[in-house]
Amino acid sequence: MVRAMFLAAVAVAGWSALGAWADEKKDVKLTGTLVCGKCALKATPKCANVLQVKDGDKTVNYFLDDAGAKEEYHEGVCGGDKVENVTVTGTVTEKDGKKVLKPAKVETKK
Repeated sequence: MVRAMFLAAVAVAGWSALGAWADEKKDVKLTGTLVCGKCALKATPKCANVLQVKDGDKTVNYFLDDAGAKEEYHEGVCGGDKVENVTVTGTVTEKDGKKVLKPAKVETKK
């Protein structure tokens, strides 16, 4: 009987932990301005893509978890430029106090 109660408690704890992990990741579709994390924001040591999204009267930075300067859309932002009306679909997590967006799709307006 004690063994069955222990196994039930372990199962409940495991499902709770799994649920908390699933809640950490959020699938989103965000539209904003793409900038370089190094050139424009001085927030990264190497060139990186950052999507800036307006949330009311503040700007939220989403650091893209992609190939950085190797991405074709980075060319438009390197050197301090920006590309407006960029839509990124992906998963948001948080790392070191920063929002990180793992893109599944990046669309730039032509």
